[in-house]
Amino acid sequence: MKERYTILFCILLCMPLIPSPLEAAIKDPVRTKSGLVSGVPGNDPSITVFKFIPYAAPPTGNLRWRPPQPPSPWQGDRKSFSFGPSCIQNLVDERKPWTREFMTQGEISEDCLSLNVWTPAKSPSERHPVFVYIHGGAFSEGSGGVPVYDGEGLAKKGLVVVTANYRLGVLGFLAHPELSNESSHGASGNYGLLDQIAVLRWVKENISGFGGDPKRVTIAGQSAGGIAVHSLIASPLAKGLFHRAIIQSGGSGVDPGGFTFQPRDRKTAEADGVKFAESLKVYSIAQLREKSPQELIAQADGESMFRFAPIIDGYVLPVSPQDAVAFGEYNDVPVLTGINAGELGGLIPDESPVTVDSFVEHARKEYGAMADEFLKLYPAEGDDDVRSARPQSRRDRSLASLYLWAKGRASTSKTPSFIYFWDHALPGPDAERFGAFHSSEIPYVMNTLYMSDRPFVDADRSIADMMSTYWRNFAVTGDPNGEELPSWAPVGDSPEVMGLGDKTGAIPLAPGKFSFFTKFLRR
Repeated sequence: MKERYTILFCILLCMPLIPSPLEAAIKDPVRTKSGLVSGVPGNDPSITVFKFIPYAAPPTGNLRWRPPQPPSPWQGDRKSFSFGPSCIQNLVDERKPWTREFMTQGEISEDCLSLNVWTPAKSPSERHPVFVYIHGGAFSEGSGGVPVYDGEGLAKKGLVVVTANYRLGVLGFLAHPELSNESSHGASGNYGLLDQIAVLRWVKENISGFGGDPKRVTIAGQSAGGIAVHSLIASPLAKGLFHRAIIQSGGSGVDPGGFTFQPRDRKTAEADGVKFAESLKVYSIAQLREKSPQELIAQADGESMFRFAPIIDGYVLPVSPQDAVAFGEYNDVPVLTGINAGELGGLIPDESPVTVDSFVEHARKEYGAMADEFLKLYPAEGDDDVRSARPQSRRDRSLASLYLWAKGRASTSKTPSFIYFWDHALPGPDAERFGAFHSSEIPYVMNTLYMSDRPFVDADRSIADMMSTYWRNFAVTGDPNGEELPSWAPVGDSPEVMGLGDKTGAIPLAPGKFSFFTKFLRR
């Protein structure tokens, strides 16, 4: 017995000499322009995570509805161990098909302008490509701390990953004549975009301390995040701050009736801002700044989607992203873009009856004099035919729109475009209903299946490895191709896109159908 106690005593005595995984993974503090920050090891101890790093001063009080200002320097070592508050928004519970891992969680605050960094670097002297992911959420919700955006999955593939919060809704995108008058640039309304530009400036100035390469920065985003990427491509203020761009379901295309974002002009947005202020019975910006953020978002709740979103203000966005490309006045970088098979499944559930009569009625309403040609290309003798013809026609129209956009870009660009079509359904009880819904590709491209409790199988893990490798390769070189991956051709003269998910490989657009949609979209 005495011998057993002696052994136990020796074990306890020696334990402090053996570093715990936590202690072994903590790197030296990193010096930023504002002060020192320390991180913690990720789930994989080879990755170090830094959370809640301020990149701008709190946009509160007199700084509400003003461009972001530099953060105040801090003394000592900032322990960046937990996510900071998300920007002001209405927090919502899970709503199918979006489950917990897609939702904003935790505290919200107007003081929210912080970012997070995941790095595989062991030394600041390393230079890894940087991947800045801009969250979606219709410019009214979301945050850089949403679980599905966790940066560890891509950091393990060699990228330094950055996520960030930016001002949302009325606090991020209110335009008003008084705000434009007080601005030295005569513009208002794009504060959320200015926040994103401030993030990119922070990256340029600080990311080398985290082992990142400020000369190889990729911006990526999905939905509103993709629209933001479009906007940054078009913004002269973002020139030189990024070198590649990924747009996931972010309004690429030439189809005004499709999933394409059309920003308002400044005068229209300013008039909407005046109406909003009057709805609160206030008639000056000073009075509006005295309102609590809760009052503001409560009043804005129920406004149409994208009522508070990027606008053509003449400063951040001189013209629309579409016109910027057409005029050749944009940041010309390689672009990877695409859409999902079930794009509108979660956003606008299609409850219309699946019948031949409803299909024909819709075709005549949508295509007018071209309806007969459409119905010849997508014949439907019975209701079962409609079940395949309807999604196929939507897919072909969307892909034609994307291809025409990319071909138009090619006329003013010196860099390649790559287009994908995602068709894999997230597993779960509603997989058949929602399919490859809007944002369902995110856990695969971010390599974050581990953040969900969905019933993933080996096929899902293989798809995630392939998708995240394509995205990683693009961030490294501007080309998604690499060894042991199916070849992905850039947009060329042959109308085709890359299928990803259940079927990986080139998808040629049928000549007759492509010709039809080209005529329709260019009419």
